[in-house]
Amino acid sequence: MRAFKAELSKLFSLPGIWLASFIGAFAPAVIAALDSTAQKEEIIAGVSTRLAEVGYIGLVYGVQGVILLGVLAVSSEYMTESSESGGGQQIITSLTVVSSRLHFLLAKAGAVTVISILLCIVAIMTTVSATHLILGEYTPALEWSKLIGAVCYWTFTALLAFGITILTKNGIIPLTVLIINSSFVSFSFLLSKVTKLAFYLPDIAGADMFMSLGFNTPFTGGLIMSTWVAVLFIVACIVFHRRDVAA
Repeated sequence: MRAFKAELSKLFSLPGIWLASFIGAFAPAVIAALDSTAQKEEIIAGVSTRLAEVGYIGLVYGVQGVILLGVLAVSSEYMTESSESGGGQQIITSLTVVSSRLHFLLAKAGAVTVISILLCIVAIMTTVSATHLILGEYTPALEWSKLIGAVCYWTFTALLAFGITILTKNGIIPLTVLIINSSFVSFSFLLSKVTKLAFYLPDIAGADMFMSLGFNTPFTGGLIMSTWVAVLFIVACIVFHRRDVAA
């Protein structure tokens, strides 16, 4: 528990965490508002084919905040400190305090999970408010199963970013790939045009937990994405355990 509290404290001490929180809290609302505005006439006319996705689509493309959170949680450990602080890396100090590498990763993953859940709850509130502001009485009714699916999607996405960064020891690669894939160009969606195997990729499967995409059932989507997270975390733990931290 002390290690978990320490990891929470370290995360909240990072300047980048506040940027991640701002993006995570408000980017989904902006996306949902734009989508609601574009769909408003069709929704009022009762001819919209995407009514079930309105609002929720912001939660699909607005995960950049938790991606940044997952990357920062690990990459900050490998940043070289100033010469006044000895010029070392935080990871060395962290593993001196918490001797078990597994406990260290579990505590850090736990901190990322808690913050991701809280951030998604805030994002849901801002997204619902923005959607209701645009659509008023035409706003789709909330479905708790979809909201729970969205929370799981955000949490799993943060943990995927966390695991990939452990493997790369650098935040640039996972941040670039995940941000581009979740916002500008979805490589998974493009790949789905070529092969149905793309439906088993974590981002598509995860979105199926609360979006009406029709690729997987919500339960299957959650099972697929959680499996990706579990496998990646196991591999990351093995690599981290065998790796020379100072290398």
